[in-house]
Amino acid sequence: MDDALTSQRAQRLPLYIGGMMGPFGTIVILPMFPELRESFNASSAAVSWGFTIYLLPFAAVLLVSGTLGERWGRRRTVRGTYVLFAVASVGCALAPNLWIFLAARALMGVANAFITPLLVAGLAEVVAPALFGRAVGVYSSFQAAGGALAPIIGGLAADTNWRWAFVGTATMAAVLAFVPPQGEPADPADAKARPSFRALLTKQMIILGVGVMAAAAGPIGINVLVGVTARDDLDLTGREAGVLLLAGPVMAMLTGPLWGRLLDRVGARTAGLAAVTGATVIAGLLGFADTPTSLAVLSAVSGALIGFVAVVFQALASTIVPDNRGGALSFILAFRFFGHGVGPVIWIPVLEQNVLLAFLGAASLGIITIATFFAVIEPRRTDLQSRPDQ
Repeated sequence: MDDALTSQRAQRLPLYIGGMMGPFGTIVILPMFPELRESFNASSAAVSWGFTIYLLPFAAVLLVSGTLGERWGRRRTVRGTYVLFAVASVGCALAPNLWIFLAARALMGVANAFITPLLVAGLAEVVAPALFGRAVGVYSSFQAAGGALAPIIGGLAADTNWRWAFVGTATMAAVLAFVPPQGEPADPADAKARPSFRALLTKQMIILGVGVMAAAAGPIGINVLVGVTARDDLDLTGREAGVLLLAGPVMAMLTGPLWGRLLDRVGARTAGLAAVTGATVIAGLLGFADTPTSLAVLSAVSGALIGFVAVVFQALASTIVPDNRGGALSFILAFRFFGHGVGPVIWIPVLEQNVLLAFLGAASLGIITIATFFAVIEPRRTDLQSRPDQ
């Protein structure tokens, strides 16, 4: 029994560690906007595309990456894209101008599109249904750990040489390339087992996608506004802004397992309504924060609730189409990261004119997400594909 438990934990560990990659690569850029402006002689709006250009290709490729990865084989696909992520990171570190930097950031996003959904899909194969929410909560904690490290490393690099941050992402990806994920599904060469794109085009999937997109463009994508406000309105250094931005991911990391257990107990719909409502309220309150302390405290609460929302959506997406877990998760994540990508384009220009209006506007999109939870039918546990007991 102990040997079986140890084996199951060993299967999950590469999945958990890999979960750090996406948030790290996304957030590492946030504390270094002023340094990027100076290096590339560009405006804030132009530099902010370094965040958006990562997420938009990521979101676009996510529409198909999970299904393709299931067909090609999870281990092979994830290992290859870790290598691609490392190469793109080197491109960012060596970029002589903004255009090359943006192209490399876009390539990082494309690579990550094949990594993220296949990790949670693999987790669904090696965890018992009754404990899946808890496992996703732990996975979410590792994601938050990646998000927590990113602003610290990004802020330290901003105060020395921002290029070192991307040397860090290249190294991280290169190491992970030698630790492929577990939880391989049925033989993808079997025609009967080939995942279908058509199974993803359902009313439930579209509703869930719209809900997560609205949340990402608004209350759960609020960290971008927090980072810009910390640097430009509160005049914090890159290191100080990195520490402030650390509050949210640390809280998400600490509360992830708790949210997973709560999800198992009350169900995804109830948990989702509570999480999104809380995240929406706190996102609006962030607009009233006028000191580093108040911004940090509210950001910490926001981070915990954002982690809760992520747990709910990842659990729902990976179980709503059990015959194509990776494809379903990538399809939903495409909507999420499209929302994350367009959010700064919408709200940063507003932020430059009126901080409160930007935060309240972003928060208001949470109302759309709340509404979608009333339309989504939560899968019954007895309908899910059988997974090994723990």
